[in-house]
This record gives sequence, structure tokens and C-alpha cells, in this order.
Amino acid sequence: MIKAGIIGSAGYTAGELIRILLQHPEVEIDFCFSTSQARKAVYAVHQDLVGQTDLRFSDKVNLAVDVVFLCLGHGNSSKFLAENQFASHTKIIDLSNDFRLGQGAAFQGRTFIYGLPELNGSQIREAHNIANPGCFATAIQLAVLPLAKAGLLQDELHIHALTGSTGAGQSLSETTHFTWRNNNVSIYKAFKHQHLGEIGESIGQLQANFSQPINFLPIRGNFARGIFASVYMNTSASETELKSLYQDFYAQSPFTHLFEGEIHLKQVVNTNNCLLSVQKIDSKILITSVIDNLLKGASGQAVQNMNLIFGFEETLGLKLKAGYF
Repeated sequence: MIKAGIIGSAGYTAGELIRILLQHPEVEIDFCFSTSQARKAVYAVHQDLVGQTDLRFSDKVNLAVDVVFLCLGHGNSSKFLAENQFASHTKIIDLSNDFRLGQGAAFQGRTFIYGLPELNGSQIREAHNIANPGCFATAIQLAVLPLAKAGLLQDELHIHALTGSTGAGQSLSETTHFTWRNNNVSIYKAFKHQHLGEIGESIGQLQANFSQPINFLPIRGNFARGIFASVYMNTSASETELKSLYQDFYAQSPFTHLFEGEIHLKQVVNTNNCLLSVQKIDSKILITSVIDNLLKGASGQAVQNMNLIFGFEETLGLKLKAGYF
């Protein structure tokens, strides 16, 4: 049994982590750190946990836990680690973007491995610290990495991806209020989204000569959770060849699956799965990728990485599904 701590434990991703870890047979939650909610019952914030746990938020950190999850805003993880020196044996899994770039970013003597299991599974198993991928980056990379491995990314990529409102975090802003988000769709950070850096690095890891533009339009959807991404480009490969590439690439990946037919968000919401659809239409390949942004795009993938680091079954504690509707 390992002891886990969660930093920034009052937000959406932390709530998902707590739900998963409470049911994980090899984990005991040691503390849930939150300066804003200290001493309150965890279920007072994550209200679906009423009757599930007596944990309380703490303003103290156990620096000797076996694993700590950093659920902090971007830029705050490095600041927190600079002020809190964890024991050398403590594994760190960071859910921010602080250590994602650089394919092995180093901070205070710790090297962070990019935690996309379908790409870096063997390195993750030997890792001590993980930079958990971004949610958009996860959905998009899983859509294109088989093509990169085969050297088939020879044209510019076009990507449209819709995300639910939980992707913006728990703090309210002009574009997360229900009255703004409901019955509304909008583009933001067109062609400039911060996840493009990690997407480009992962593609380059498999296809070093890729130099084409990645045209990414992130879109705010009027739903709470999930990412629906569509990627297309020109290709001369046949649909049969393309599907075979994807089947082979993900043959050992327990959460990423090629699906025959149209895919939609309800197939993956409340799961750690990624479903992919591959179609050849005239001269173009169209790949559709769907994930739950809070699970496969964040907390579920973080636990998947934890399982790999500690030598547990990769799917342990993650075969969850709340219901289809």
C-alpha cells in the first residue's frame, strides 16, 4: 500500500483523483492540501463524495509520501516545488504544463518524463517524476502518432477540437459562466494554443523530419466534460493500410482503441478511454479522437502513470464508468 498526497486538491482534476484513489486497492490518500479549504471536509467541496470519505483538507504537506500529485495552475508547480522539498523517494506527477517541454525536463535535480503511456510507456516505468500531458495534447497526439511512426506526416495537419467547460478549471471567468457558455460555441487561441509545443515534440520523437504546419483551432463547447477532436490531411495511403497502422500501434494500449463507425463523446465520458475513428475520404485521412478531458486528459492518465511507475497493473483502479447517459 502506497501513500499519496494531492496538492491543490479543491479543483476539478483533484476531485477526479480523489474519486479514483479512494477506490484504488494499492493506495491510501495521506493528505489533500488546500490553503483555501483547509480543515473543511473534502465532501463539502467534492459533494458527490458524501458518505464516501471522512478526509479533510489540510494546510500541511507530508514531504515523505510515496507519490504526490500536483494539481496546480500552470506555472505554480515549479514554484511549489521550490518551496517544498519532497523526500528523494517521493514520486512526483505534475498535471500542469511546467515540465512538459524538453523531453525530459529537469528541475532541482529531478527529471520529468513526458507521461503519455502510449508513447513513452517504457520510460515511464523507470521514471521517478512525470509531466502529465495536456488534455488537448492527449487527444490530438493519440490521433496522429501512428502516422508519425510510419513517417506518413508529409502534409500540414488541420485540427478542430471542442472541449467542455471543465477544461477551463473551477475558477469562474467570463467564458465559463453558464449564461455565456450555454447554447454557445467559440474559438480561442487560434493556431497559438499552448499544447502545440508538446504535440510537436512528440511527433518529432517518432518522425524527426516533420516540419509541416499544425493548424489547430481549439473550440469551447457548450457541455461540461469531454474533448472531440478531428484531424485531417492529405495522404496517398489506403484506408486499409491506415487502419492497420493504428491497430498495430495501439495493440498493447489498454485504454486507446480504434472504433469502426462514428464515435461520440458519450462513449468515453467518465472513462479513461480514448476512441479513434480512421476514414479515408477522397485524398484525405480523417481521424476523430474522443476523450474525457478530466480523466484520460488529466487525472485518469495521472493514475495510469502512477500504476506504471509502481509496477501495478496499468488499468488498476481505472476501469470505471458511471453510466452511458
